[in-house]
Amino acid sequence: MVINKKYRALGTIIDLTVYNSVDEKLLDEAYELIKEYEDKLTVNRTSSEIMNINHASGRDEVSVSEISYKIVKRAIEISQKELGFNALIGPVVKLWHIGFVDAEVPQTMEVAQRLALTNPFSVVLNDKKRTVFLQKKGMELDLGGIAKGYIADAIKDYWIKQHIERGIINLGGNVLLVGDPARESRLWNVGIQSPFSQRNEPLGILKTGDYSVVTSGIYERFLKIDGKEYHHIFNPKTGYPVANDLASVTVITKKSIDGEIWASIGFYNGIRGTMNLFNRKDDIGIIFTTKSKKVYITRNIAESFKITNQDYFLEADSVLQ
Repeated sequence: MVINKKYRALGTIIDLTVYNSVDEKLLDEAYELIKEYEDKLTVNRTSSEIMNINHASGRDEVSVSEISYKIVKRAIEISQKELGFNALIGPVVKLWHIGFVDAEVPQTMEVAQRLALTNPFSVVLNDKKRTVFLQKKGMELDLGGIAKGYIADAIKDYWIKQHIERGIINLGGNVLLVGDPARESRLWNVGIQSPFSQRNEPLGILKTGDYSVVTSGIYERFLKIDGKEYHHIFNPKTGYPVANDLASVTVITKKSIDGEIWASIGFYNGIRGTMNLFNRKDDIGIIFTTKSKKVYITRNIAESFKITNQDYFLEADSVLQ
């Protein structure tokens, strides 16, 4: 038996599916877990544990729950590697406000002022007290680039403890698979979103086991002024949208949180730069799609991914070592 339910949370549609179960409460309990995490981690409300940290910036350290501290610590550690993911990018994101009616292109001086508040080394973590201190007034944590993955992994762990043998967790473009489908290949078929088509129109199909599939793209939120488009994926060093030919990055990993991080790294570093960091990690696959509709894939998924949309093409030199 298949049970599927849709919910609204995290600013998107949550789509949960379990197989071989008649217990609908497993979906509802997963949704309650999502809401619990969102209540702690969101920056889209005036009050949450993360907002408490932001409100106290430059003034006080703030004690948070184990859930919040764990993700904040991971986010800061990754940010300090300066690979393209920065959990302190919040002031820049709010300045541009792309995706909202008041979005605008800010003045150069405004961008520079906000960038001064995004240094991940200006965060003090205390493991013993589980406190977080943002040292400069105006600094803000924004976990939007990592929270969905963190929450998806938590749902999967919960389902496994509840003996769910197979299921699908879809948090609005962040897909995490549990177990394997009931077919001979024991592989799932996952459609990879086409950046230039309507939602649910794939550019290709990926065959995969119980992995996470995270896609990040420039096509869902953007600002168009005087014929120029500005997307919502920012370069943490310049404070402006990342400037390269990429339209989307899809990352296949065991842990969804790793997929979120690598998607940010992929956009920031571009195809060649990312591959220099990739170091042939067998447990990570990446699909890059360019604005010219050319697709590049890492060699470890070359036999698992097939383009099905005739508008896209994979050339002979597009399989990355």
